[in-house]
Amino acid sequence: MTDPDTRSAGPAHDPTYDPAGSVVRVRDLHRSFTPTGGVLTGVDLDLRTGEVVGLLGRRGSGKSTLLRALARVDREVTGSGTLRLPESIATLNDTPGLLGWRRVLDNVANTLGSYDALSRSRRALAAVGLADRELAWPDDLDEGERHRVALARAIASEPELILADEPYRHLDALAQRTLHRLLRTVGRQAAILFVTNDIHEALTLTDRVVTLHEGRIHGALTVRSPGGEAPRGEEYADQHTFLLAELGLASTAPLPPRDRHTDPRRETA
Repeated sequence: MTDPDTRSAGPAHDPTYDPAGSVVRVRDLHRSFTPTGGVLTGVDLDLRTGEVVGLLGRRGSGKSTLLRALARVDREVTGSGTLRLPESIATLNDTPGLLGWRRVLDNVANTLGSYDALSRSRRALAAVGLADRELAWPDDLDEGERHRVALARAIASEPELILADEPYRHLDALAQRTLHRLLRTVGRQAAILFVTNDIHEALTLTDRVVTLHEGRIHGALTVRSPGGEAPRGEEYADQHTFLLAELGLASTAPLPPRDRHTDPRRETA
């Protein structure tokens, strides 16, 4: 098998990425809803424990199909290729999916089915800052808190892979920033694939970004080194411009340099 089909152009590309330590390995993955059509046409992808990988792509590029394949819920499609996946996988969506008739603690513990479900759920709630809300009803929480409960439910299962499909797109900027920080902190024991259509979100949250185009991984960009800060200023502008070009949305001129202490303008692909 060949290494992932990624372009080496662009700022801060990581040529030393080693798939040998990957918890997820995808090779030559094909998925289609019709006998003659292709949604995924040969995806190669590796995800390592402890990294947040952003997945960008225009509508119809195959992002949702790839997530469904990784979540093992794409039985209605035909396909081929190699998938190496961990046993424990959690998902995060744009709706928290809490049961209104169950208290917060029960919502987290509901899907665990283990003898220590309550203690694990309490630890997870404490990790996301909701230790004092375990007896609250979902309707008593604001939207950001409900997403924190959903995150607690995900990490309580101790997953090796977290699949996040634009989970925070409906939240305001402050709530998004809080959830991003929490996800990076509490998800350190998992590999995280984070689908987003927001370039700013990709550059502030992730360690690495891959772009999907016509059913294949088209480009790769290292956003930050392990333990490093999110890019700012000129580095942010260069990476932003590169990702715009990957999505076919590049302007005729590069973005102007930005001050390191100024919030970059939000821009959605």
